[in-house]
Amino acid sequence: MTSSAGTAGAVVSAVSVSASSSAALPAGTAETTAPAVPAEDVIAGCADVVDVAISGDGPYTFAVTVSSPHTGWDKYADEWRIESETGDVLGVRELAHPHVDEQPFTRSLGGVEVDAGSTVVVAARDSVEGYCGEELTVTVGG
Repeated sequence: MTSSAGTAGAVVSAVSVSASSSAALPAGTAETTAPAVPAEDVIAGCADVVDVAISGDGPYTFAVTVSSPHTGWDKYADEWRIESETGDVLGVRELAHPHVDEQPFTRSLGGVEVDAGSTVVVAARDSVEGYCGEELTVTVGG
């Protein structure tokens, strides 16, 4: 995976953490959100991670928004994963079907064990191209 941090116009690697007052989150949890990927940074033909929201206070739930040039069963985003900075896979969310008419789309994965303050990389896989699209680097709050 290539990191998008540190390049001109790229997504910043650190995000702010704030207490959430949302009724959807249990009391005492924090929510972290990464900024959306600018349209000019999206790679054609690949599945791109365009937004990541992290909630909970450990283990965490990741809500990942993916944009992909789905054409149907022959080409679609079939998974996204969370990796540590050292490349260890911390979680994988399989995507069981194409989302041709739902772009971009968001799917969640709960129970992700990672230390608060850790930096992780989130990337999506295209069923034909593999892991080749825009990824987001985020810092997990706590």
